[in-house]
Amino acid sequence: MLVFHANGPGGMAMEQLIGEGQVQAVLDITTTELADELCGGKGSAGPHRLEKAGEMGIPQLVVPGALDMVNYFPDAIPPRFRDRRFRVHNSSTTLMRTSAEENRRLAETMAEKLSRSGGPVVVYIPLRGFSAVDFPCQDEKDAEADRAFIEMLKANLPSRIPVIEKDMHINDPAFARETARALLGLLERS
Repeated sequence: MLVFHANGPGGMAMEQLIGEGQVQAVLDITTTELADELCGGKGSAGPHRLEKAGEMGIPQLVVPGALDMVNYFPDAIPPRFRDRRFRVHNSSTTLMRTSAEENRRLAETMAEKLSRSGGPVVVYIPLRGFSAVDFPCQDEKDAEADRAFIEMLKANLPSRIPVIEKDMHINDPAFARETARALLGLLERS
């Protein structure tokens, strides 16, 4: 098992190893690099993130993990976003909450990439939150933006790709167990 940090270089390394045939299946829980690519954040893995598993035809289980946030250096937030909601993550990272419109665009991007997959794909949606700061009691919770992502994703994915909605938070241990079991099931069937 290999674990990759979803910080740009981590996603690039994962995609490279998948393309080299070094990976048999992908449990892609943190796809935040897509949000950074869309909004110019510091953690983009480039425009080809979320493509190699589909090209290689290997099983993949995908979650919109931390897709609700864009990562910026604190002094590098684009001026057009100055009126948005932010959270200081640490001394080198400030998080910006994605909007409903950005989430629709992210869903279209994800659906387009997954639709080209030559192997089995399933998407799991944690309805109680996509990230550690996406809890109903947190200021960063935006149920409308989350719902915009889910609706657009379901509208754009082909019917052969199931979308499983779970009444759990992404960090719930039960969500981790269920997604791991589901990926093992995909491996057994392929």
